[in-house]
Amino acid sequence: MPLYESVFIARNDVTQQQVEAIAELVAGVVAEQGGEVKKREYWGLRGLAYRIKKNRKGHYMLLGIETAPAAMQEAERQLGLNEDVLRVMTLRVEAIDEAPSAILSRRGEERERDRGFRGPRPPGRFTSGRRERGDEREEFRARPRDEMADPSMGGEE
Repeated sequence: MPLYESVFIARNDVTQQQVEAIAELVAGVVAEQGGEVKKREYWGLRGLAYRIKKNRKGHYMLLGIETAPAAMQEAERQLGLNEDVLRVMTLRVEAIDEAPSAILSRRGEERERDRGFRGPRPPGRFTSGRRERGDEREEFRARPRDEMADPSMGGEE
């Protein structure tokens, strides 16, 4: 039987469980005709390149399917009728890769890279208000009392 990879994008206001239910619908249609879903990956809520039906984000799901062409056409038709699905793309492939897709492996690398210590934030013009108030220039720092009592200024002698 032919192998397919199908990616669908669901609206951002549905939950992850509802996206899984849509994938189960596809798996049911495929199983009725003697095929099976070999791979299932949830890629998460991701930003879209452009608005689709007034949505800026969508839940992405990848399915690796082994089935007859008629069953795949029916599964695509069911996805097209579902109003929670924004886009569907299905490709016929030679083999379904069992390893995690490039999307998931790249996300893991980004997490590892972001965990490193970045060092203290440099002082800037606009700060978050975490540092103490006042000017850091030397002429505006508070001086000890003994330096302030200068006889030439007419202070205490």
